[in-house]
This record gives sequence, C-alpha cells and structure tokens, in this order.
Amino acid sequence: MRRIVLVSGSSNLSLSNKISEFLDVPLVDPQLRRFANGEIYCEIEKNVRGADIFLIQTLSAPVNDNLMELLITIDALKRASAASITAVIPHYGYARQDRKASPRTPITAKLVADMITTAGASRVVTMDLHAGQIQGFFNIPFDNIYASPVFLNYIQNEIDQSNLMMVSPDAGGVERVRWYAKKLHTDIAMIDKRRTGPNVAKAMNIVGDVEGKDVCIIDDIIDTSGTLVEAAKTLRDHGAKKIYAFATHGIFSNPAAERIQSCKELEAVIVTDTIPLCKECKNIDKIKVLSTADILSKAIHRTFNHDSVSSLFI
Repeated sequence: MRRIVLVSGSSNLSLSNKISEFLDVPLVDPQLRRFANGEIYCEIEKNVRGADIFLIQTLSAPVNDNLMELLITIDALKRASAASITAVIPHYGYARQDRKASPRTPITAKLVADMITTAGASRVVTMDLHAGQIQGFFNIPFDNIYASPVFLNYIQNEIDQSNLMMVSPDAGGVERVRWYAKKLHTDIAMIDKRRTGPNVAKAMNIVGDVEGKDVCIIDDIIDTSGTLVEAAKTLRDHGAKKIYAFATHGIFSNPAAERIQSCKELEAVIVTDTIPLCKECKNIDKIKVLSTADILSKAIHRTFNHDSVSSLFI
C-alpha cells in the first residue's frame, strides 16, 4: 500500500508545518547535524522504505548550506529505499543564472538541476520559477506552481479595482502581468529598464499610461529592492497614485528593508512565505506576507494521487 511521508529541511519550518497541517500528515525530522568543521550529517530516524517522500526545502539564505542540506537529505532518503523522492523547493536558488549572459560565466541553474537529479530526486516541485526554461534542465518530471491565485485573492479582497492597472517591472514579466489583467479586467503597463550590473537597474521609461491610476507591480523576486524602489519613483513621476508591489519570493537582502521603509511612494509590498521573512523586515508594516501552504499542499496531494496539478491554475 502506498504511503506519503513529509520530510522538512531546516530552511523554512514554518511553511513545512503549515503544509503538514493542511495534509494532516506528520513531519519527519531528518536529524540534520554538523561536524566541527561544518560538514552536514543527516540521519533519517523513521522507516521510509517503499514510501513516497515529499522533501520540503527552500533555497534561501544561506543558499549554499540549504542546497547541501537538500542534496544530502535526498541521498539519505534514496539509500533508505524510498519508493520516490519529490523535492518540494518553494524558492529555487540560483535561478537567475539560467544562461550565459556574458563570456566565461556559468549556467548555475543547470548545475543545480544536475546535482538534484544525481542526488536521487524523482520529481521537483517549485513555485514561480524565475526563468521557465530551467524546467528543461531536468530529465525528471518538474512542476512549476504559481502564486498567482494567492495574490489574485488578495487584490480582489483588499484593493479597490475601479481604477487599477497591472505593471510589469520589465519586458520579461509582461506575460505574467497579462494573466492578472485578464482576470481583473484591467489594462497593463511596462517599465523599460536598463540593468547596469548585478542587483543594479535604472528605470528609464513607462510603456503605457499610468496617469491617475492605482498600480500593482507584479514580479517574482525582490532582492535588494533597488529595482522596486526605482520603479515606484518612476511610476509616481508619471502620475500613478497608489503603488502596490507583489513578488512571490521576498529575498530582501541588505539594504532592502531600509529602502522599502524609506520609500514613500510604496503603499504596500506583498510577498509570500516561500522564503522566511528576515528579522529587519518583520518590523516594517507595509510588508505583508501571504501563505502558499494551501496551494503547495494541494499540489503535493495531487502529485501523490497522480491527479492534474495544472488544473489548480485554470
């Protein structure tokens, strides 16, 4: 008889516990410890022979430590004779390195994909992958779950839609924004920006008329918030009224908290719990966190039962 086992890494225990509650399946502690030199040791204390494992581990800071935890735990589960191992990675680290942007640079998203597959994962489930083509780096089944239903529900219940417009922070996010605009029957705009270096972008112009509009900037990642703050100022300069920002993964690397706190143009910044909120951001009222536990739980349940996952978003 098939059985489901939930295993949680140490990177996002809060989300793992919520998923456990939704599915009414207890979490298995993989007993992660460290040797004196920092090497990670893992021991699975529960019998998982023949079980379908769902290992929850987000690749947030410290990314390299959490990645090694994921790989080592997958290896331990494989050697414990698990029937299948699904790596549930709410935030897929290294996703921004998905191509050779300049000479002599790595494609680290592909390297991470190879390591996860080699470690023994049977399937990967992640949320709002930064670059869709990363799915092609895997030779095992891969499900990219979307946080859009979570954000859509918030917009419909918390934001006045009578004067609303959806805004993409760059050309690559237009398709994402168009989905929201279709659901909410609004227009879209796009920010034309130029990236001058890692985490450095300069907003240049607005494609579309945001004069007198309340706007929602829709993105997948907020890291140092430099791009976001620049976008908010540009939108305000072009006549936008209330400015809301939505992003699935709130990385909030330093000095993100300070930038968001001091940005008077931003009404609210809404993120999900794929990455635990940093200590500095917990004290900022304009940052709001929405839970993805419900939608991830449904994806896990449907995967286990061999049901459609894509139907969650249609």
